[in-house]
Amino acid sequence: MVKRFKIWVYKEGERPLVHSGPLKNIYTIEGQFIDEMESGKSPFVANHPDEAHVFFLPVSIGHIVKFIYKPITTYSRERLVRIFTDYVKVIANKYPYWNRTRGADQFMLSCHDWAPDISRKDPGLYKNLVRVLCNANRSEGFDPQRDVTLPEIKLPPKGFSQRKYFFSQPPHKRTILAFFAGGAHGDIRKILLQHWKDKDEEVQVHEYLSEGQGYNKLMGSSKFCLCPSGFEVASPRVVESVYAGCVPVIISDRYVLPFSDVLDWTKFSVQIPVEKIPEIKMILRSIPEKEYVEMQNRVLKLRRHFELHRPAKPFDILHMVLHSIWLRRLNIGLQD
Repeated sequence: MVKRFKIWVYKEGERPLVHSGPLKNIYTIEGQFIDEMESGKSPFVANHPDEAHVFFLPVSIGHIVKFIYKPITTYSRERLVRIFTDYVKVIANKYPYWNRTRGADQFMLSCHDWAPDISRKDPGLYKNLVRVLCNANRSEGFDPQRDVTLPEIKLPPKGFSQRKYFFSQPPHKRTILAFFAGGAHGDIRKILLQHWKDKDEEVQVHEYLSEGQGYNKLMGSSKFCLCPSGFEVASPRVVESVYAGCVPVIISDRYVLPFSDVLDWTKFSVQIPVEKIPEIKMILRSIPEKEYVEMQNRVLKLRRHFELHRPAKPFDILHMVLHSIWLRRLNIGLQD
């Protein structure tokens, strides 16, 4: 892939809605990927569209919501859909590339919760488009054979070096069985908080941490980190767990995990169905210590696949996203 894969980034459109995106906080992966493609430093960017294997639509859903919808007075996706569809029609009318494959070698990328909605109004237009999404929900039309899961990360305003930022203890010094702290966003978190909030020393579940309690230190002192879905299926806690060397516990319905084409999540994470939330302690305590240590070692080994670098480095999170797109290009298919 590194030697061959080339991407054409469409030049049409103006900032801030196109060619730039959010670089910090919850949607950072969207802006960082767009900026990487626009930086002039990526070896994957083609000099001419005829060299390209795939074509990137550098429209930022995060910036559309920020600059067109804020302050939010309506949650209607109509303007969002119109802006994105107008962009597609411009490049489809101007170039032959969209029409020759009906969008099958074209991709968009976004971490915003609203991103899946762009294709719902006109499924015929978008049925072949590769959607790279944080909100990778099978029940909302995400197709893992065509689409790509984008890992959700939260980058603080000042940025950070991921390994240095997170506190990480060796297995024998991790005194907390399981940890979670976060608001009651969505039904799954409400169930988790209902059953476990401030009730157990081994399974430490908190809605808010008291002053003096360090979120990163608690993650780095825990064997397992609970990663329940919020309002949408994705959560930055999955990647945060990996940074902290904490075995992720995925609590979600219909979430397609990142990089599942090449990573076997059963080897380094635990997946607990929502209906078994009351049994979390029993499930985690039943895992033999030897098995836990093996899982934790695998988390440490694959941590580099979730680290963000600029410019991107081989095997880091941006390279892994590109590899996932490359695999879709190799297996390209047209839907009737």
